[in-house]
Amino acid sequence: MRAIRVDHFGKPDVLTLVETRDPVPEPGEVLIRVAAASVNPVDWSIRSGAAGNRFGSPPYIPGWDISGVIEVAGPGTGPLAPGDRVFGMPRFPAMASAYAERVTAPAAHVAAAPARIGDVEAAALPLAGLTALQVLDMAMVVTGQRVLVHAAAGGVGHLAVQLAKARGAYVLGTARAEKHEFLRDLGVDEPIDYTAVAFEDVAKDVDLVIDTVGGDYGVRSVGSIRPGGTLVVISGEVSDQLAAAAAAAGVRAERHFVRPDGPGLTRLAELADGGQLIVAIDQLFPLARAADAHRQGETGRTQGKIVLSVAA
Repeated sequence: MRAIRVDHFGKPDVLTLVETRDPVPEPGEVLIRVAAASVNPVDWSIRSGAAGNRFGSPPYIPGWDISGVIEVAGPGTGPLAPGDRVFGMPRFPAMASAYAERVTAPAAHVAAAPARIGDVEAAALPLAGLTALQVLDMAMVVTGQRVLVHAAAGGVGHLAVQLAKARGAYVLGTARAEKHEFLRDLGVDEPIDYTAVAFEDVAKDVDLVIDTVGGDYGVRSVGSIRPGGTLVVISGEVSDQLAAAAAAAGVRAERHFVRPDGPGLTRLAELADGGQLIVAIDQLFPLARAADAHRQGETGRTQGKIVLSVAA
């Protein structure tokens, strides 16, 4: 099969198209013929070496998000069967080797793909969608609460906005002014141009902040959160400075690390099929141009998700 391999950490050019052997599923796993695989910030963080050896070392095949069709369903895979169209982010944070024509996955880490969206959109949904869904579950967001989403036009952000709106939340979102129409289309009640104003001066009495940016955004966000509210950091860690600021303000600060979640995937699929969740695609690249996909992602200017078309 064709796959993208990283033989050593470095710039996007280290992403090389190779021919390699098909993976073989273990008991409890399925073999999936991949239609599309999406690109996430964690992918280029690992490839560049910025993540160190936390996720493993080269050589490796990158990626987690996939959509495709089951070719083999061995013992212990429950109702899954060859021919089923599925999606998921198997094994995270262990390597899933998604930038490839075939992938094995534990049966519990995939689910039936949404019927109303195509393979490209389905591949873009798992990691970012589960991240947003799990954060909103953790914070127990309900109707009438105020949610601030940073980088609201990005991969996690644009899905978090819609999932929060589906729960009846009032949503504020940071993005450049040129993306505000997109945010309003997603349901954002109050777009904030972070280049024109300090978001913490505008966003007040928020119940939940989802920080997908990192840097000083966490500490700055504390001032926007009501006492008893929650800050969830997606990018980076909860630093000592942030922990101290949150404690002083009576705010809960958490770091969320997404986990595989078959039932969560099913919930996302139901929302997509019900028209409550739209997956925006910034750009689609063929598998052989994975390096270009990473370059695009590293600009930090994407609107929605970047996806690799894998099926020939």
